[in-house]
Amino acid sequence: MIQVISFYIFAAILLASAAMVIFARNPVHSVLWLIVAFFNAAALMVLVGAEFIAMLLVIVYVGAVAVLFLFVVMMLDIDFAELRAGFMSNLPLGLLLAIVLVVELILGIGAFRAGAVELGGAIAAATPADKPNIEAMGALLYTKYVFLFETAGLILLVAMVGAIVLTHRQRKGIFVQDISSQNQRRPQDSVRNVNQPVGQGVEL
Repeated sequence: MIQVISFYIFAAILLASAAMVIFARNPVHSVLWLIVAFFNAAALMVLVGAEFIAMLLVIVYVGAVAVLFLFVVMMLDIDFAELRAGFMSNLPLGLLLAIVLVVELILGIGAFRAGAVELGGAIAAATPADKPNIEAMGALLYTKYVFLFETAGLILLVAMVGAIVLTHRQRKGIFVQDISSQNQRRPQDSVRNVNQPVGQGVEL
């Protein structure tokens, strides 16, 4: 009983916060409502037993993506009058897309109620009932898909190194630090003790 009540509470808050993301006039408030929606979506994932996805929602989306959105929105100088004018000019296209999405949802629900599509034979449960999905996912990644997992990590490493190389290339007019010369600098070469006379300015 408590699971059903919790589901309806979290789902209602999720729908309300998602609506406020769209209808909030202030972009900062929209991002804050988006964070609320992420938290409630994570709670729904916990209710269905997908605690790994719930953890990803909180750590990745709330801790990184939503916070990045918040910083970008707060640093931008947004002209709200121009933003509202652009919203009104794109309103017909937005309504058309909303109608298409509603029609697709109705068709999808109708197809689901008509019966599931038989794509093959009976499929066994993905994980045993007494085994957490995080443990099962880790065992699957580091046994059957270990080479693909390591390949994905290698691709990410190469992408990170490539981004660093591209941003650290020599360009005219841009000062680049020389870390080795800074580390080799001695204190007596960079600090000078001066007996400053009283009443005179400092010589730089």
